[in-house]
Amino acid sequence: MVAKAEVRESRGDGVKLFLAAALLVAGVAGFYYFSEESQLFRVLGLLAVLAAAVSVVYQTARGQGAWLFIQDARTEMHKVVWPTRQETVQTTLIVLVVVVLVAFFLWLLDMFLSWGYQLLTGSGG
Repeated sequence: MVAKAEVRESRGDGVKLFLAAALLVAGVAGFYYFSEESQLFRVLGLLAVLAAAVSVVYQTARGQGAWLFIQDARTEMHKVVWPTRQETVQTTLIVLVVVVLVAFFLWLLDMFLSWGYQLLTGSGG
């Protein structure tokens, strides 16, 4: 397991998170306010505002904690033993066969129950 570094929350974290949220809201509002401008420039502006908001969030304890979580997730992804192509194909075929068998069983059960219902109620042709 990866050693976790403690990140302490400071008093200004709430202000920083509010600033990041305000930046995002202003970026989205600006995206729609400048609807007459080229969409390329609007998207680039929105991405720049998003980068600024992410950098502000990273300065908080929660942002650093999230970054540590992402790094840990990447580390764990490297530990995963992925199946080979042959294993994937075989597993997929097994799942498909089981699905077809269960569908056939449910169809038979439905037919039997329908027949029983018609027999009990006298309905049907």
